[in-house]
Amino acid sequence: MEVAPKIKQEVAKRHCLATRIWHWLNAFVATMLLMSGLMIFNAHPQLYWGDFGSREDYAWLQIDDTRTKGFVRIGNASFETTGVLGLSLDAKENVRRVAFPGWATIPTGYDLAAARRWHFAFAWVFALGLTAFMLISLVNGHIRKDLHVRRGEWSPRALWSDIKNHARLRFGDKYGTSHYNIMQKFSYIGVIFILFPLLILTGITMSPAMNAAWPWLLDIFGGRQSARSLHFIAAAMMTLFVVVHLIMVLLSGPINGIRSMITGRHVTTSKPEATGDLA
Repeated sequence: MEVAPKIKQEVAKRHCLATRIWHWLNAFVATMLLMSGLMIFNAHPQLYWGDFGSREDYAWLQIDDTRTKGFVRIGNASFETTGVLGLSLDAKENVRRVAFPGWATIPTGYDLAAARRWHFAFAWVFALGLTAFMLISLVNGHIRKDLHVRRGEWSPRALWSDIKNHARLRFGDKYGTSHYNIMQKFSYIGVIFILFPLLILTGITMSPAMNAAWPWLLDIFGGRQSARSLHFIAAAMMTLFVVVHLIMVLLSGPINGIRSMITGRHVTTSKPEATGDLA
């Protein structure tokens, strides 16, 4: 009689304590920054390139309304977004003529001063948390062990194999992805060492006080309005990263993924071949 194979489980350490704390702290802080940032954007829902920008100047991005419909304009292309962006209804069925609706902003009602206080307070937490994470990751070897791209991973064959696995939605332990694959490494390196610092530096560049202290930031980013545009684009890319990240977690096994980010333990399961023992 054939004996049913036994499921074998192996528990491995996946995420160190510093990574887990920073991950959950960042999830909360980034949400607060995004929602308060959208309220700040509502005060002037247009983006420009260069040093200056006003309602009369050409804006490469505009989220506004014509009093009867909401729209988003990117360059010369315009899209109607009534009910979501530009023109929408609040919880009391009152018309709101703002770029982003109240459910997406902090505070929910229009209050630029309060939004700035929320944004600046959490920006400090975001910047200090990122700095601490980078330093700790250097000390505990997280960058070297988990994010370092090794020579074999740069080969066209390895890159193509990982791209095919992603395209075919092949995730999980049975595909050998208990460790960071090359696509994950590229994503995390880009977000942690490029996107997050860009958010911080462009945010600083929009401050008049910091312009006086560090005028070279204006030269790097091409002016305060260019810095504002780059800040908005970086925030949009961060949001896109979070959405893709959540989809990947769902596809690769949400229970194991969330558990490993809470406990630091990653469980790998495998089924050995059945034996043909006779009773």
